[in-house]
Amino acid sequence: MACYTYMVECSDGSLYTGWTNDLGGRVRAHNAGRGAKYTKSRRPVKLVYHETFATKQEAMRREYEIKHYTRTEKLALLNQKE
Repeated sequence: MACYTYMVECSDGSLYTGWTNDLGGRVRAHNAGRGAKYTKSRRPVKLVYHETFATKQEAMRREYEIKHYTRTEKLALLNQKE
């Protein structure tokens, strides 16, 4: 089963990074207010970036790495993917 590291843009323009094994379901959960405490008050969210991994550990490792990026580095990552 594939695992994903993803980034969503919140309604206030902030970026949230997480990991999941069901990308569509996770975005729907965020938009339903069940995704994460951070995104609950910043709905709706929009998926702006994702990477696919073979294991949960790889996805979690990448999530940790991206969460330590500055906003400028995160935006550069988004622009790189386009």
